[in-house]
Formats: sequence, C-alpha cells, structure tokens
Amino acid sequence: MISLLTYVAIILGIVAIARLVKVYELSATLKGNDTEEAVSDSDTKFNAKLMMPFLLAFFAFCVYLIYSYKDNLLPESASEHGSEIDTLFNFNLIITGIVFIAVNVVLFYFAFKYYSRKGVKATYFAHSTKLEMIWTIVPAIVLAVIIIYGLAVWNKITSPVDSNKAIVMELFAEQFKWTARYGGSDNVLGESNYKLTADMNPLAIDTTDKFAWDDKIVNGEFHIPVNKIVLMYFRSKDVIHSAYMPHFRAQMNCVPGMKTEFHFTPTITTAEMREKTKNPDFDYVLLCNKICGATHWNMQMKIVVDSEADYKKWLAEQKTFKDKSMAQSNVETKVAIN
Repeated sequence: MISLLTYVAIILGIVAIARLVKVYELSATLKGNDTEEAVSDSDTKFNAKLMMPFLLAFFAFCVYLIYSYKDNLLPESASEHGSEIDTLFNFNLIITGIVFIAVNVVLFYFAFKYYSRKGVKATYFAHSTKLEMIWTIVPAIVLAVIIIYGLAVWNKITSPVDSNKAIVMELFAEQFKWTARYGGSDNVLGESNYKLTADMNPLAIDTTDKFAWDDKIVNGEFHIPVNKIVLMYFRSKDVIHSAYMPHFRAQMNCVPGMKTEFHFTPTITTAEMREKTKNPDFDYVLLCNKICGATHWNMQMKIVVDSEADYKKWLAEQKTFKDKSMAQSNVETKVAIN
C-alpha cells in the first residue's frame, strides 16, 4: 500500500510540475508581442542551468534502479557454458553503459553551454570528413568486437556434439504446452514428420520407425542428469515458440516444419540449488519466450536436475511410445465399441 501511495504521489507531482510550466509559458507569452520576445535571455539561461542538476538526478535514479533490481536480471547460472554467457552479457552491458553515459553527458552539457542568446548565431557547416570518419569507424570497430565475441561463444555452445556421449531428447511445443521425448534405451529419437500429425499421434512420430518404439514421452515435468551433456532437439506443432531455460542460459526457437537443436551440461542439481537459494520450493523451469497466443504466459514446464542414478531410475519408470500408443488404441477401441 505504501509503494502504491508513493507512485500516486510521484504521478501527481509530475502533473503539478507540468501545469506550473504551462502557466509559466502562458505568462511569458503575455509579456511579449510574439514568441521570440516572450522568451528572454534570462529564461533560456535559467533553463540551461537546470540541465546539469537534472543530469545528475537522472544518473542517480539510474544507479538506484541498478542497485534495486540487480538481483532480478538473471538467476544463478547452472550450466557449464553459463559463465561464458554471463561474461558476454556483462561485456555488452559495460560497452552500452559507457555509450549511454557519454551520450547523455554530451547532450546535457551542450544544452547547458550553448543555450540561445540574442545576437549569437550557431556556427553552420555542411560537411566534415573527419567527423564522419570518427562516428563511422569507431562504432564499426566496437560492433565488430561484439559480434565476433558473441559468435565465438555461440559457436562453442551450438557446435556438433557426439550423441553417444549425450542424453538425446526432444522438446515439442504447441499452444499452449510442452512435451518432452527421450531417445529410450537406444538413445536415438525416432523420425517424425508434421504430415503424420493426428489425434493419436500429436507429436507426428513415424510409427514405422523402430527407433521410435522405445522413445519415452513425458508431460508436466522432465528430468535431466547433472554433469552430463544434454542434446536437445526442438520442434513446433503450430506457431513459432521459443524454449527458454534461464538457469541454463539456453534458448532456442521452435519452428513449425523444421528441427533445431542446442546442447548444454547442467552443473547443479535441483536439490543443491534449493540449498543454495534456501528455497525448498525452488524448481528449474522451461518457458516459452515468444508471445505465441492468448495463454502464452502459462506455457511452462518443470525441469528436475537429478544425480545420474536418480535420473536413470526416473527414466526407467516412464512408459515407452509403443506402450502408450497401444494403451491409447485400446481405450479408443473400447469407447468406439460401447
């Protein structure tokens, strides 16, 4: 309640200041015969003097926001490549922060120093090769560094990985839920084709492919083992979705009609993260980072990072695609008969 009253007071203060400025402008206009005479040198000088205090107040407010919300930027990294992503993020933040400060200092300083005075005209020049070279070359170099650094990190975490050394799984997106599919005992995902989409086969899996028969399909939550490479494939049934796992610094678009992939290695189990955060209810989460429709906000799935032994035990308890298909077929047959 207190914070709400604070916001209301700030808004009312801004409105009051705006009305006072309007009154000041009207009174100044009444003093002169036209707009130029209405604004005196003392008025512009006064406005110019306000520029620097406003700049300091603006920067102080930015510092306050950074301090207040610094813990809400990104959660603690829980994957091997997470530290590299965080370093890249901070690198870009520092560069943009330097530009942000420099531009605003120059902007407000120029407004303070070169305010309008009667009898003084601004210097006009149409072209400066030196200036144009500076504002072209310097940003080009900075952008090249950012892009090259970013591509180096991106290529490292998206480079091909030996599937024999990884847990192979798939995340299937549709409005508005996720479904996870594992490669089963052979660690190989069965083929799929969007043309095979049906009520009994929502994931469009090729039922004639023997590699698909032992695939394991789970909803609600999925498990992955700690310190093991997880090779994920992504597909979508309807529109573009984006699989986003903030703690693992992993995100990949899910595009209808095509398959994308990403791999990462989780380093902290769910139990360990609960101890670190002192939150017994903590869970890793899979989100959709594309606005995909009316219930986009609810498109999420719980992720559990287990020890390798617990993961294998959990996976062994899941039914295979063949068993689920047969069970579903039997249910639908009984319904049809009745």
